[in-house]
Amino acid sequence: MITTTLSAFRKALKAYLDQVTEGSETLIIHRKKQSDVVVLSMDAYNALMNTTHEMSSRINQQRLEASIASLRSGQE
Repeated sequence: MITTTLSAFRKALKAYLDQVTEGSETLIIHRKKQSDVVVLSMDAYNALMNTTHEMSSRINQQRLEASIASLRSGQE
């Protein structure tokens, strides 16, 4: 995870974005009088959204839990 200020982000925008996309980093931009901002790569965002979708259904949660239990017990 990388943290920076808004002014530092402005000065080195490309370098920060390259770190996020090439290094699979998460960037937090601190702003003085406003909420902080998180910058993610598109791949990280898509993975987060997929996980959120999969876990939004109790049936999907149960399937995932059963799969994990099966893997842990050595079954297929």
